[in-house]
Amino acid sequence: MMRARLSEQFNSEGLTASKLEASISKGVRALLDQQRDDGHWVFVLEADATIPAEYILLKYFLDEVDLEKQEKLAGYIRETQADHGGWPLWHNGPLDISATVKAYWALKAAGDSIDAPHMVRARKAILAHGGAERTNVFTRIMLALFEQVPWRAVPVMPVEIMILPRWFPFHLEKISYWSRTVIVPLLVLMAVKPKSKIRIDIPELFSEPVHEVRNWHPSNDRSGWATFFRGLDKVLRVGEPLIPKSTRKRATDLAVAWVTERLNGEDGLGAIYPAMANSVMMYECLGFPKDDPNLVVAKLSIEKLLAGDKEGRFYAQPCVSPVWDTGLACHALLESGEPEAIEKAKHGLEWLRGKQILDVKGDWVARRPDLRPGGWAFQYENAHYPDLDDTAVVAMALDRSQDGQFTPAIERATEWVEGMQSSNGGWAAFEVDNEHYYLNHIPFADHGALLDPPTVDVTARCVGMLAQLGRTKDDPAVARALDYLRREQEPNGSWYGRWGTNYIYGTWSALCALNAVGVEASAPEMRKAVAFLLGCQGEDGGWGEGGESYYAGVEKSPKVVSTASQTAWAVLGLMAAGEVENPAVARGVEFLARTQTAEGSWEEDSYTAVGFPRVFYLRYHGYRQFFPVWAVSRYRNLMRSNTKAVAWGM
Repeated sequence: MMRARLSEQFNSEGLTASKLEASISKGVRALLDQQRDDGHWVFVLEADATIPAEYILLKYFLDEVDLEKQEKLAGYIRETQADHGGWPLWHNGPLDISATVKAYWALKAAGDSIDAPHMVRARKAILAHGGAERTNVFTRIMLALFEQVPWRAVPVMPVEIMILPRWFPFHLEKISYWSRTVIVPLLVLMAVKPKSKIRIDIPELFSEPVHEVRNWHPSNDRSGWATFFRGLDKVLRVGEPLIPKSTRKRATDLAVAWVTERLNGEDGLGAIYPAMANSVMMYECLGFPKDDPNLVVAKLSIEKLLAGDKEGRFYAQPCVSPVWDTGLACHALLESGEPEAIEKAKHGLEWLRGKQILDVKGDWVARRPDLRPGGWAFQYENAHYPDLDDTAVVAMALDRSQDGQFTPAIERATEWVEGMQSSNGGWAAFEVDNEHYYLNHIPFADHGALLDPPTVDVTARCVGMLAQLGRTKDDPAVARALDYLRREQEPNGSWYGRWGTNYIYGTWSALCALNAVGVEASAPEMRKAVAFLLGCQGEDGGWGEGGESYYAGVEKSPKVVSTASQTAWAVLGLMAAGEVENPAVARGVEFLARTQTAEGSWEEDSYTAVGFPRVFYLRYHGYRQFFPVWAVSRYRNLMRSNTKAVAWGM
């Protein structure tokens, strides 16, 4: 009876069971072809033009220009210039003034004439948006390092922050991991105020002479906290020169020791580009010899982020994502059920088991001093900063392999995840109760991404993990998390996606968690979420959402070009809500099968992930590989078995 229904469903949507099987097999083969010999996967992680531009400029700061690499990266920057003349934060997005200034600046450094048509267009666009003086704080710090603006263009951040007591309103433990790894070496740079060894001047990008600019950090923030911090900035600007030299030396030494302890070998400070670059400049400006082991390894960590793809493009990645990629690839392969796929997935799981962090208590220990480590980082190595999202994904993959040898790793991961739950019931990516929101009002934090509060998507993953391991709705940790998820649901039924774009990602994540712990498909929160997803399906059967949905006043999940990964999320979410036989699901699956390439992959230019909403967006090249395989395989499996959709497991 079920096979008849399966065939009828496929035929009504232009699919047959055999075509679906062929799509799964091609997708599996494409994934297996990209597995590394030791079992793991790692795909290119693409950001916007900012990181390639910063890399080029860093090399001028150090006077270590590599012309071959420079030209490859300059080629990528030229290729990503948008029709509006500037550079966006995501594919086909609006101009971002900071990204555009850096891109123009890097191309000028690389030898592009300012009279070249693409440079003229960029310059006109920059001036039309207020000029380089309108860039964000991090861009203005770089401008100051190259003597393009005075240091008064940058809010004061004294290195003496390193010696502040924990009770002080601003303390390193009160901000996110990425913020502190970027800020600590930057504090040294802002204290020393070094100058680039090679200047690249860009006076043509300012709307008025630099010496005439008075308001270097204009803000629409009129809150009491913003007013307080702006006043504090004025006081610090007057008082900083009066700080005793002995105090400054002590604070600088503490900053250097902090960085050195977390340098993380060839994987770099925080395993993220901005922190790595700042660590290199910190060692350089303090006069460390060129052959100093810490300086040498810090520079090497940056070079390891450079990567090309089979199309010949060359990237400076913000970081790498092997643990995340491998965990998700294993889920997709296990879902496919193909014998070779299962065998190869277990090889990947073996690699993952060896990456579990068991002996380093990272920065998270400040709030959980008695908790044993047991998580996984996002990157190859980043022991001080395990990621709760990765840990939940990996633990679920280990569990669904049904291999008893992984039991100790799963138990340690569960202990750590449960111990990292925040007081509001949710989970953040790296921290616990990191909700000092007043800090987002300091002038230095104009990007609004200083903190790491709990989010729906990470919480949903942790709930899914606990449920897969046997926890129920009555479990205290799960019950508190479910209350958090219900509180966070938007009026239109969607959920905000912090680490993926956006409401499609968040809604998929939440639906999977609710289903995993046994929330009925008829529950109001499930019905509202289903209505949301059905309402934003495209005419082509797919789903798509752009980075603009992160801005206030923009329609949640605006209908844009459908993508493979977002269609897969929507299909998986609907199936988790009991909509396996809904024609919309079949149309989504048909879209995935129809748009698959002959090689078994999918094309996707969209940036469907997020570093920081409205600031930094990402394109995981692996998302278009493993999520569609996962979704199509899940659909096939559920239609065959007529069983309730599961969250993540088999």
